[in-house]
Amino acid sequence: MNQQNLADFIWNVADVLRGDFKQSEFGRIILPFTVLRRLECVLEPTRDAVRTQYQALHASGVDLDLLLPGTAGATFYNVSQFSLASLGSTSTRANLEDYIAKFSANARQVFEHFAFDGWLEKLEKANLLYLVTQKFAAIDLHPAAISNHEMGLVFEHLIRKFAESANDTAGEFFTPRDVVRLATTLVFAPDHQALNGEGVVRTVYDCAAGTGGFLSSAIEQVSEWNPNARLVPYAQELNPETYAISVADKLIQGFSTQNIKLGNTLSNDQLPHEQFDYCLANPPFGVKWEKVQKQVQDEHTQQGFAGRFGPGLPRVGDGSLLFLMHLLSKRKPAEQGGTRIGIVLSGSPLFNGGAGSGESEIRRWILENDWLEAIIALPTDLFYNTGIGTYVWILSNHKDTLRKGKVQLIDASAMHAPMRKSLGSKRKYLSDEQIAEIAKLHEAFEEGPNSKIFATTDFGYRRITVERPLRLRFSVTADKLAAYQNTKGSDQAEAFAKVEGRFDNLPAFLKAAGVKKLSKGAQKAVLACFGERDAEAQPVLDDKGKVQSDSDLREFENVPLNQSIQDYFEREVLPHVPDAWIDTGKTDAKDGQVGIVGYEINFNRYFYVYQPPRPLTEIDADLKAVEAEIAALLGEVTA
Repeated sequence: MNQQNLADFIWNVADVLRGDFKQSEFGRIILPFTVLRRLECVLEPTRDAVRTQYQALHASGVDLDLLLPGTAGATFYNVSQFSLASLGSTSTRANLEDYIAKFSANARQVFEHFAFDGWLEKLEKANLLYLVTQKFAAIDLHPAAISNHEMGLVFEHLIRKFAESANDTAGEFFTPRDVVRLATTLVFAPDHQALNGEGVVRTVYDCAAGTGGFLSSAIEQVSEWNPNARLVPYAQELNPETYAISVADKLIQGFSTQNIKLGNTLSNDQLPHEQFDYCLANPPFGVKWEKVQKQVQDEHTQQGFAGRFGPGLPRVGDGSLLFLMHLLSKRKPAEQGGTRIGIVLSGSPLFNGGAGSGESEIRRWILENDWLEAIIALPTDLFYNTGIGTYVWILSNHKDTLRKGKVQLIDASAMHAPMRKSLGSKRKYLSDEQIAEIAKLHEAFEEGPNSKIFATTDFGYRRITVERPLRLRFSVTADKLAAYQNTKGSDQAEAFAKVEGRFDNLPAFLKAAGVKKLSKGAQKAVLACFGERDAEAQPVLDDKGKVQSDSDLREFENVPLNQSIQDYFEREVLPHVPDAWIDTGKTDAKDGQVGIVGYEINFNRYFYVYQPPRPLTEIDADLKAVEAEIAALLGEVTA
């Protein structure tokens, strides 16, 4: 039985819940019972030995947490006399509560986060508790039958079904394993040799852990390379239920769970001083962070670069770049081996926000520090809850010499295989061969149809402000005069009322009115009320003789960082608008030079291949064929 079929089999327990429980509640019963049965199966071989040792020592004052895990052969244990099969039909709830209470504390917390007591009470009231426990007691979830990897997939399938029944977003909780495999391969590959050493211990962290699938896959992959290597997982997760599954998963794998934290990573980092060898994450796409806006903004303004969000803040509508900055705050110094990061993001962090925006400043910080190693464009329809294009970012603060100052872009959007059966929005997957192909492109670090290499500065530009003169032609009409009389300059209305004709410059107009000097407010009123834009008119000068700019004609030009602003201006602007000039007062806040620096990665532009239009003769032939087909169909109808 494969993982999906097993998940479907387990979910069929929900058939007994129909009528007494809402469909959206099924998962809150099935998920904790599945975890409980899995924990029970893991402990079954040593159950009697643990119970015997407990009976002998529990009154002695000995710390049982130091002894019983060794006897259990796991990082957790249970000393209850009960099992799911032996709970009995008369005191089922009391016996089950006793069973759960006698797990070690690290396992017991799993059920606390599921709020399991409340659901047991509801099942008892519906007279379904005993029936449900017996159904789960009959499901074989022993590690010999279902590996940890397979069990992780079962949990993910169950969560997907739960999300579907609750009209929720399953993709928030886990990342498809093919995407995980690609990300971990790219992150670990350069360290393959180091990971193959004797007694290797490395740390890995996921800041949006979900069910812990990213971490589990990473651990499995390192174990494949080197069974003697140990990858120690750290994580934080927001959702209590998926956190509970993640904790259970790590317990079963034999890891300590004290490094798996519950809470909002952005507002309450519970591993604040930790640094890791590897970071992996798939934060939620396009999720607003307004709920934690105050905490994030306070950290940004009060701590600056001493905190996590020093470079800037993205718009509230998408917190993806906050997670990226958070991961970068967890990097080890390069002299200590540094940190490699793999994060899955949507397309918006590549280009959202113009020069000077929070998003642009974050990209600037990353690129100017030379931490971005590669970005891989993935196919659409890879995820369970969205069909949008996604990207894997690979970052490192200890790049290979060949990659220093460079960024590799890989277009893997066409590398996929069709799913035999769609799972939500997931209609495609990455085969092992395709993952290997992408990894090979990354390792080769060569230019090709699907691989482009750029200097970090290639993504930067300076946004210059291009001004053109304000050219106005002046005349007086009744309507214009009436408008003027409602302004601060109306004390000169009688003088302007006598003016006749049209004037292509302001001094001539004022002379005709007999007005020698105007205040700034009055001059502004004259320009607004009596002036009409005319390309043939003379430029308007201010009181110092400086040409005034026309805000309606103001434009912005993005000049590549590796080009001279003046050369660009003379080449691209002046031939078209010879009276234009650069506003030199608009300077970058960091380097003080003219033009505001911005960074964006317009991924698709770099891989665009021009496709010439079809010949008109072919298009015309197709149209005629369609017309003939329509005429034939109409003939059949009217015959």
